[in-house]
Amino acid sequence: MDERHDGTSRRRLLQTGVGAGAVIASGALGAGTADATTGTAGVAATGRHGGRVDTEHPRFTLAVVPDTQYQFDQDRGDAAPLTATFKWLIDQRGAENIVFVAHLGDVVENGLAMEFAQADPVFKLLDRARFPYSVLAGNHDIDGSKDDTRGASAYLDTFNPRRFRWMPTYGGSTPNGYNSYHVFRAAGRQWLLLAMDWRPSDASFAWARGVIAAHPKLPVILTTHELVNADAGNPVAYLTDHGNRVWDQLVDGNDQIFLTLNGHYWPPGRVTRKNAAGNDVHLHITNYQDRYYGGSGMVRLYHFDLARNTIDVETVAPWILGQDPGRRSELAAAEVELTDDTNRFSIPVDFAKRFAGFAPEPVRPARPAKQLVIPGTAAYWRFDGPVGGTVVDQSGNGNELTRVQLSGDVPTASAEYHADQPGHGSWLFPGGKNPARGAYLKTADGAPLNAMTFTDGYTIEAFVKLADDGQDHSWEGLLARLGTGRDAGKTGSDPDEPVVKLGFSGGLQVQWAVYPLDRNDTFTNWGHEQRAGEWFHLAIVNDGRHSIVYVNSSELLRNPSTRSNGLATAGKPWLVGAGHYANTIDQSFAGHLGELRIVTRPLKPSQFLTA
Repeated sequence: MDERHDGTSRRRLLQTGVGAGAVIASGALGAGTADATTGTAGVAATGRHGGRVDTEHPRFTLAVVPDTQYQFDQDRGDAAPLTATFKWLIDQRGAENIVFVAHLGDVVENGLAMEFAQADPVFKLLDRARFPYSVLAGNHDIDGSKDDTRGASAYLDTFNPRRFRWMPTYGGSTPNGYNSYHVFRAAGRQWLLLAMDWRPSDASFAWARGVIAAHPKLPVILTTHELVNADAGNPVAYLTDHGNRVWDQLVDGNDQIFLTLNGHYWPPGRVTRKNAAGNDVHLHITNYQDRYYGGSGMVRLYHFDLARNTIDVETVAPWILGQDPGRRSELAAAEVELTDDTNRFSIPVDFAKRFAGFAPEPVRPARPAKQLVIPGTAAYWRFDGPVGGTVVDQSGNGNELTRVQLSGDVPTASAEYHADQPGHGSWLFPGGKNPARGAYLKTADGAPLNAMTFTDGYTIEAFVKLADDGQDHSWEGLLARLGTGRDAGKTGSDPDEPVVKLGFSGGLQVQWAVYPLDRNDTFTNWGHEQRAGEWFHLAIVNDGRHSIVYVNSSELLRNPSTRSNGLATAGKPWLVGAGHYANTIDQSFAGHLGELRIVTRPLKPSQFLTA
């Protein structure tokens, strides 16, 4: 086994605000970019074209090139389509964060030296651009009647292990040279790609199992020439006879293999099967040699998005894409991009859950409360212990909370918590209204927090998981201040409204409604609809002039630009887990509350409890 690749490092999924379908603009990458081939953060890609790739960004692309055999068919081929594809991939490398290119075999039609001589300079485009790639033998590249112990071939003369040694991704090959593996870094972790021969021998299957065993924490993508087939008119793929052998010898018992890619047959198709561990394996066939111009050099792009737990797949023909639209032939115009459900689709993959059996996400350790009592902390309550009559103010300022029991159930301690929550636990409040039921907490009559007006700004943070959005919980309060606008000397549109309330509408929209010091009426920030049953971090930040609502460190839209300074007070207690109207508790909170911190200054997201 010819070994060469740098060591693997422990994955950490990125905490990011990247939205769905985000594309990484070439030249727009900041610090933390890397060469996709090295797995070393902070190193720019060495290619001379297409900008840099970012190996830490949660979205990356694997480019897959299936059967190109008709482009290299004695004197009947044309290298232009594949040449255009490789040049396009090089040019788009940074923009699409393309970290690796995998060819699925049948590079040429007849396995002749003259055909490989035609293909060789095309692949040298990737070599010169220092763009890592893999190649494997299809049945047209070699004597298809033999397994990989077949010996010398024109294919092996062209794509032998020596060709790949420049690549830091290259891990090694079988002694016969027909099977190889690569390790590349993307989305903040390392991935293993196996490139297996048309007909691996038993020894080569054993080698592949050994490679996987030597990299026990890495998710594995298997590329080979034949595995599944799909019939015309039915895109649901099925294992071929040889595919069953590959499944039995390699895929089924190796939970790390989550995606397989093969060519050989057409039309394309896909299927999902359960492996021996009960987890999904996605098996895809992609091949376009039956289409116009031998497939026109089509490439399938697998856009992995770990922030969205999705793989978005699209199929394009760069050779045709680069032609003048006014001069394209009728057949070419139809092949620019394939947009049917078989060639353009998305598959949901909960990556952390799927990889948990071999690479579980490390649980972020609990952090002691004293580490989170930063300068300006006015109050800090944690609900990571048993339910009692009081909750200690971890800030040391004496703003302890006392439980007030209403009718119905009492809160219960829960082992659930937000993944980035310092304290590992929460209280589950039963909530309810008409009349208010369950329980809430309040500060003492003389607590220091009651009189504070926050003229220099404030930050209020909470870890929350809402119960269902039934009307029994609509307009529930999470945090409020007793006292009305009238009590604080305000004569606005409804002076019976509380001076401060953080709650949720009937549609689970965040609502921050307050009487500022510098206004005679209520002032409201709105958020979008939250999902019941999902943990989120909520923050309200005021810099002395404006208030901004954040959810999971993302600034929301409906934040007024009107000036808002401080919080009015009538000197009355604060409520946690309830709201009021005209100083009467109208309902209590329903859901989990992990912890809540109030700071007397504006904080940046990098200073939140999630940091």
